[in-house]
Amino acid sequence: MKSIYDIQQFLKQYGTIIYIGDRIADLELMESELKELYHAQLIDPKEYSTALLIVRHEIRFLREKAEKIGD
Repeated sequence: MKSIYDIQQFLKQYGTIIYIGDRIADLELMESELKELYHAQLIDPKEYSTALLIVRHEIRFLREKAEKIGD
C-alpha cells in the first residue's frame, strides 16, 4: 500500500466502502476499520502499520492545510 486509494481498495476486499463526504471523517473511519480488521486478526501487522501511517499522514496534512487556510 502506498496511497489512500490503495487503502480504499484494500478495505473494499473486506466489504468496506467509506464515503461520508468529509475527507477527514472518511480517513478517521478508515483508521477505525483498519483497527477492527487488525484486532480481528484479518490483516497482518505490517499491512496494518503501513496503512495506519498513510492514513494518519493524510489526516495531519489536511488539518495543517485547513489551519493555513483559516489564518
